Amino acid sequence: MAPHGDKSDAADETMVAKAEKRPISTILIVLAMQSEALPVVNKLNLSEDLQSVFPKGVPWVRYRGFYKDLNINLVWPGKDSSLGVDCVGTVPASLVTYASIQALQPDLIINAGTAGGFKAKGACIGDVYVASDVAFCDRRIPIPVFDLYGLGLRQALSTPNLQKELNLKVGKLSTGDSLHMSTQDEASMVANDAVVKDMEAAAVAYVADLLKVPSVFLKVVIDIKDGEETTAEESSQRFAALERAVTQVTDFINGKCLSDL
Repeated sequence: MAPHGDKSDAADETMVAKAEKRPISTILIVLAMQSEALPVVNKLNLSEDLQSVFPKGVPWVRYRGFYKDLNINLVWPGKDSSLGVDCVGTVPASLVTYASIQALQPDLIINAGTAGGFKAKGACIGDVYVASDVAFCDRRIPIPVFDLYGLGLRQALSTPNLQKELNLKVGKLSTGDSLHMSTQDEASMVANDAVVKDMEAAAVAYVADLLKVPSVFLKVVIDIKDGEETTAEESSQRFAALERAVTQVTDFINGKCLSDL
């Protein structure tokens, strides 16, 4: 990173200021699972890109199309070639996000998906949250400064107008690679004041911050982490709720600048 006041810093600030006042044109939507992606693909009338922009051999999938005035690119990490399951977790999410930013140069990233919520923080099944900031809950490095690196706390793009218009809940989001919540993970999430927990967002945030792409994190609560309900109770209705949320957010973004959000 250049020293404070360096010309390159000033140039970066100028570019950011211009981007904030330019209508958003290209959106990258990152999801983790096929069951999350397909309802959105169908609603936005996107088509699978058969001439992949990704390296040969990777399972990553891209859908593309125009929705109103927006160039939409929706990506998900695909299926594991050996086991046939969705490539969930932080590693596939970070890789596909990096490759997509490099190839597609989006103005904005929307990391959408399902998540667990904490009843003690007011989360209920079906709630739609926009994350205020994201952090890891399972990267424990008990060494000064490295502990902060492990936490990886990053703020999401501020979207007060979006939140108000769509009546979305706002809260902190924790990310971990395990679906199961250990006592150590739980303690970390409590310390971070997390309201929802997923398996990808903090990794997407890391890459987006690295490459300076503003990002929004949109999560639908499908299970309660501190209650009796579990992910086994998922239903197609909850994936439909995610599709509605993504569509509403996309509709709101259309024709607006980053500073309007």
